Amino acid sequence: MDDKVVTVDDQIVAELTIPENVAKELLLVSNSFSLETALEKLIELAKEEGGRLDLSSKNVVTTVLHLCQSLSSISYRYLLLLSLKVLRNLCAGEIRNQNEFLQQRGVEIVVDVIMSVGLTPDPDCMIIRVGLQLLGNYSVGGGERQCDVWYQLFPHKFLKIARVRNQEICDPLCMVIYTCCDGTDGLLTDICSEKGLPILIEILRTASAVGLKDVWLKLLLSKLCIEGSYISSFFFKLHSYPSVENNGVVTHVVDQFVIEQSYLLSTLSEILNERVEHIVVSHDFARSIFGILKSASGVVDFSIRGKSDLPVGSAPIDVLGYSLTILRDICASDHLSSSKEESSKDVVDVLVSSGLIEFLLNLLWDLEPPTTIRKAMKQDQIKEGTISSSFRCCPYQGFRRDIVAILGNCAYRRRHVQDEIRDKNGILLLLQQCVIDEDNPFLREWGIWCVRNLLEGNAENQGAITDLELQGTVDVPELVRLGLRVEVDPVTRRTKLVNSS
Repeated sequence: MDDKVVTVDDQIVAELTIPENVAKELLLVSNSFSLETALEKLIELAKEEGGRLDLSSKNVVTTVLHLCQSLSSISYRYLLLLSLKVLRNLCAGEIRNQNEFLQQRGVEIVVDVIMSVGLTPDPDCMIIRVGLQLLGNYSVGGGERQCDVWYQLFPHKFLKIARVRNQEICDPLCMVIYTCCDGTDGLLTDICSEKGLPILIEILRTASAVGLKDVWLKLLLSKLCIEGSYISSFFFKLHSYPSVENNGVVTHVVDQFVIEQSYLLSTLSEILNERVEHIVVSHDFARSIFGILKSASGVVDFSIRGKSDLPVGSAPIDVLGYSLTILRDICASDHLSSSKEESSKDVVDVLVSSGLIEFLLNLLWDLEPPTTIRKAMKQDQIKEGTISSSFRCCPYQGFRRDIVAILGNCAYRRRHVQDEIRDKNGILLLLQQCVIDEDNPFLREWGIWCVRNLLEGNAENQGAITDLELQGTVDVPELVRLGLRVEVDPVTRRTKLVNSS
């Protein structure tokens, strides 16, 4: 490197108050003639595993950290951003760079950059984003690195960052929290404590506002809510309500829900749907979702027939619906237990013993008949578009289908569930669901699946259908093909199915 270039660089160094040795080391290691070019080259070199390994022997982490300390002025944000990108890439899976970062108190330096330069009245979201990505890459190393990051940020600095309503910040923030808590139960307890819950609440508010459902948010929510035991406290903290405790079970008195709560459930529903065969579902999570379902069913107005599928834009209805879809997927397969204490009891059996079957059958009994059956009835009995005051409407399209799906999944190869449905006179009710319903797409398919599971290996249930008596009926083509007809009780105006053979 010739004298002329060094002289020019000396002038730049003096201007930025950068130690001369810092700038020269970066120029030398990157074979560059300007600081900006040097950083850009290092970013590219550190993207490759071999590049990170090579740079780990040249003390680049230490040099760039010194540069970050010299670029504390807001005027030099771009150089600072490039410096953070270099460190982020260097710490991605390279243990020697992570160790150097630890020894040089890198977390303290980077957190200071985030708080002093990133979190200004006009936040620099890219500075915050890249800084968080760097801390996430570093904390993946585990052990003291996780605690190093955690105790620099928890709880107050995490909270300040979480309050920035920006999608570019929210997901890497989730990454940092997740990687810190992964495998460290103490930190997991921290984030779900009274000090930590406000951080999660702000994250959910941001995610809901910007429509974020990226991977790190999902991983964090899965660990805390589905695999952990924190869904109830988290869910109800999103909107404060009075609560009562009975035998150690906290019941929240709810007269309304908010959009963040429905957003949380919709995200959890997506997670389960995507990973249903692999995810570990805790018993606490299953019981809590059932409790939320019961709360929502007491809030929703069932007098208005829903015209759209989820989400409908009404928080109570969406909470109701996503509770059902979550339970549907929980009951769709045999899940691993999240602890040794839970291993002796299947999560579906936990729900069944909590009264799930009876609750769902009661919801189904109270609904108006499916559209196919309503149209087949005499007009003086039930007029299309109106209902008897004793019947409820589906508050969203798919409500009836989701109830039937849960019952069908629960009945799959579970004799005690098959018997409970028969004992509660649910077989005829579920046979009635084997029809096309304009308000419930795929109801017929789910109904047939449910009935199949009710009858499989259960002679008593098979006999219950054989023993049906034919009385005054109306024809429904879908049922005729199954050898059944719809009967209308002249007193109660309820419908049931009878054998047409």
